[in-house]
Amino acid sequence: MASRAGPRATGTDGSDFQHRERVASHYQMSVALKSEIRKLNIVHVLIWVLMAAQVTVSQLSLVSHKVVASPYQWEYPYLLSIVPTVFSFLALPRNNISYLVISMISAGLFCVAPLIYGGMEMFPVAQQLYRHGKAYRFIFGFSAVSVMYLVIVISVQVHAWQIYYSKKLLDQWFTTTQDKKKK
Repeated sequence: MASRAGPRATGTDGSDFQHRERVASHYQMSVALKSEIRKLNIVHVLIWVLMAAQVTVSQLSLVSHKVVASPYQWEYPYLLSIVPTVFSFLALPRNNISYLVISMISAGLFCVAPLIYGGMEMFPVAQQLYRHGKAYRFIFGFSAVSVMYLVIVISVQVHAWQIYYSKKLLDQWFTTTQDKKKK
């Protein structure tokens, strides 16, 4: 054994590393995918908190409706989108396949579906804003429809990547499970 400054062990030139154990690629991929899913979950929680704050402030009339517009109808079911994130957070530490599947299915149901409905619900208002330049709802001085379309665009991307990475992670976990069954 050689120290940092001392001589190298006799009989080795440093190229004898091929025999050393390595972490299997599917475990490396699993760790990387879990990290990405956690990041996306955190972004989703931030979006959800902002949405919940807007709905709460509006419903409790904490500020004037001129400052924060009343929520659109699609925002209420979107508040259920925290459910898939909770299941996702629960699935990751112990590689729980069933929680991850529940997370993926409920993401489509509670996240993507309300966003699609919201895009359709707000389209006439957005069209009116584009054609005539008139907005009737505002969030801190910006037209509410513009702000909410920005939220929809960001949310759709976050949820699409969450579902994509969850599917890839599920495939990795199934690969690991199949390898164990073969042995």
